Amino acid sequence: MEDSDSLIAFREEVKAWLRASCPLSQRRPIVQKEQIWAGRQRHFHSEDARRWFEAARDRGFTAPEWPVRYGGAGLSVTEASILREEMQALGCRPPLYDQGLWMLGPALLVFGTEAQKQQHLPAICRGEIRWAQGYSEPNAGSDLANLQMKAEDDGDFFRVHGSKIWTTKADEADWIFCLVRTDDSGPKQQGISFLLIDLATPGVSVSPIPLISGESDFCQTFFDDVLVPKANLVGELNGGWAVAKEVLRHERQLMSSFESMAEKPKVNVVELATQHIKRQGDGAISNLDIRVCLARHLMRDRAVKQLGARIEQQGRARCGDPRLPLLMKYLSTREIQQKNEIKLKILGYRGLSLSAPDDPESCDSIVKQWAFDKALTIAGGTSEIQLNIIAKRGLGLPLGSSSE
Repeated sequence: MEDSDSLIAFREEVKAWLRASCPLSQRRPIVQKEQIWAGRQRHFHSEDARRWFEAARDRGFTAPEWPVRYGGAGLSVTEASILREEMQALGCRPPLYDQGLWMLGPALLVFGTEAQKQQHLPAICRGEIRWAQGYSEPNAGSDLANLQMKAEDDGDFFRVHGSKIWTTKADEADWIFCLVRTDDSGPKQQGISFLLIDLATPGVSVSPIPLISGESDFCQTFFDDVLVPKANLVGELNGGWAVAKEVLRHERQLMSSFESMAEKPKVNVVELATQHIKRQGDGAISNLDIRVCLARHLMRDRAVKQLGARIEQQGRARCGDPRLPLLMKYLSTREIQQKNEIKLKILGYRGLSLSAPDDPESCDSIVKQWAFDKALTIAGGTSEIQLNIIAKRGLGLPLGSSSE
């Protein structure tokens, strides 16, 4: 256990390193097009972005808590928390974005073989490979255990055929981690396995799905007799459900902190209200309904953020309640939706259009963000399913359709 003096010294070391390594341009709020995503086609929008990424990579700070031998920095939970605090205090942008970093890597550390860890974890830390997630299927979304994409035994390989849907940015990814059906003779959860698949393998094709926001972040990914080496099986054969739950745990934690990594709006909800609604003589917003909505939102938002910080610290120390990430995912995504609804309420008729060239920040981007953020209540488990799980596991309520 670290003593206070060593932690104080570590904090000062981190402060000095960040000031020396993070260029001023990388201390401004992140813009989506300037995010640094991992991958074989990794792109840097500026030389400063490259410098910041390379500095963090070389120090192991893209995955600070992972062991040094896998590309991380080997920091303790407390040290990693100090690093995050100092990065936030200085306004440092995340040096790397990738689902492998957020979800697959932590699961590999628990379930992966040494060969799998050596092959994939350093590449994830270096940002060399971009990962996509292959969980949902056209008939297996919230009921994930109903998945039907099959992986059949073929000697040293699995022969995979089927499709996955809502595979975020699979058209830009290099590899995908998938849940597949390897046995359909018993209970649904017991016949599932967890595979790592190179998207460059013959038989894989990806089709983007247009969204109402005008973007196309999601895809449907097809597998037509794709041969996958059995060495790419993570965990036990037919034991993929345990790996899947570990990934989902990290995904839900990610969903609850999504706003901290996303592009920051130029105008927040309070500033939007002061710009578009008349003020009283004392400076207060004249619309009482909007004032009440803002006050409630700001209080809930602060409470959710504090709960999120507590869950994150407990999770990293592996001493937290496993039910809390379920609650956090539901609360945080609901609050994001509430904030967007307030913004549209403030805009009034201006919030009805997806095209407002005269005021793109106040109208166009806000309406598109409202449309896009609807997906957050679906990804990682729909809000309705989350409420059912919270009722069952968190509150101990009985299952059943009756209201008795």
